[in-house]
Amino acid sequence: MNGLRVIPTWHGGRERLYVCHPDGRNLAWYDREAARVHLLGQDHEEEVLQALGPFLTGPVSVGPPPVPTPAELARLSLHPDDDLAPNRPGEALLIALDRDPGPARLLRPDPRRRALTAELTVGEALDRMDGAGWRTLHSIPLPGGDRIHHLLIGPGGLYAVHALYAHRQRVTVTDPHVALGRRAPAPLLRRVRAGADRASYALTAEVRPVLVLVGASQVIVPAPPREVRVLTDADVAGLTRQGGVLKPADVEALHAMARDRNTWSRV
Repeated sequence: MNGLRVIPTWHGGRERLYVCHPDGRNLAWYDREAARVHLLGQDHEEEVLQALGPFLTGPVSVGPPPVPTPAELARLSLHPDDDLAPNRPGEALLIALDRDPGPARLLRPDPRRRALTAELTVGEALDRMDGAGWRTLHSIPLPGGDRIHHLLIGPGGLYAVHALYAHRQRVTVTDPHVALGRRAPAPLLRRVRAGADRASYALTAEVRPVLVLVGASQVIVPAPPREVRVLTDADVAGLTRQGGVLKPADVEALHAMARDRNTWSRV
């Protein structure tokens, strides 16, 4: 058999490599930490090991997987093209810049690259929480062309996280406006709240909005904005201090629902 696809993802803080049939069916996954290849059927063992060859770093055991949880069953039935879990931080911007890098020289830096820097910074900080029972999805597309930069799911609940590039700038937040330096304020908090509201509707669970100011030299918040938490990139890890809202099984079930592109098609 030719054309097997190897797709990396993370599960419970551990990297997995899924091997998929050209028609989208999952055939196996490789758990690097356990050094084990889990086969969903014995028919394609040789082809699966051949596809995984470049990724194997030593001897591995091969066998059937453990009995899957309901969340795992949902993931296994998901077509790879509909799975948002492999999205990198800033996935949409990375694709846009790859398709259209823009002129080689600009009088001003490309705003897309600044936005990408912000999403990469926040996304990497969120991904480091994975081992503490938190799961993160990046660059979730919404109807109408908008996106949720990051969706964080864990024991402390769900957060829709919006990253804003503010390198060496003073930021003033007066709900619903956000002003960078001397620029005219923009009603960014409305967009942040709207993204969280749409996520709440899609997942039928409360999703709290968070704005992260990346690289800000000073943050001025005269009065706490309604519902939205305003953080700097240095404060992102503090989100994991929240707990007691979701059980591990709930986290996995919500993550399985959120990673399905179809979940977001009607919000």
